[in-house]
Amino acid sequence: MKKFLEEFKTFALKGNVMDLAVGVIIGTAFGAITTSLINDILMPLIGVIIGGIDFSSLAVTVGGASIAYGNFITAIINFILIAFVVFWLVKAMNKLTEKKKEEAPAAPPEPSAEEKLLTEIRDLLKDKK
Repeated sequence: MKKFLEEFKTFALKGNVMDLAVGVIIGTAFGAITTSLINDILMPLIGVIIGGIDFSSLAVTVGGASIAYGNFITAIINFILIAFVVFWLVKAMNKLTEKKKEEAPAAPPEPSAEEKLLTEIRDLLKDKK
């Protein structure tokens, strides 16, 4: 039992698991932000543009079953909008990351074999004096 608990502790505290947990928490918070952006800002604007049509009320009855295809249309629109917003966020983050890489000073180049040899000769001449 003790060995099992030690293995679980090692697994649970491993960096990848902690990174995943942080990712899930941030993803949940980001999901709330994107949902609010879509539902509270973009969808009302789209409603105004298309004349106030509420897709969620669109349905057709076949036999005794009601097929709410309007909800499907709304889900597709939500997906496209969320994908568009995430695309722009990722693009902005990539641009920031590239700027940070450009700002970082480059490491000095490795001396060539000839420079190394000349340095050794110089050091030997210094030692002789």
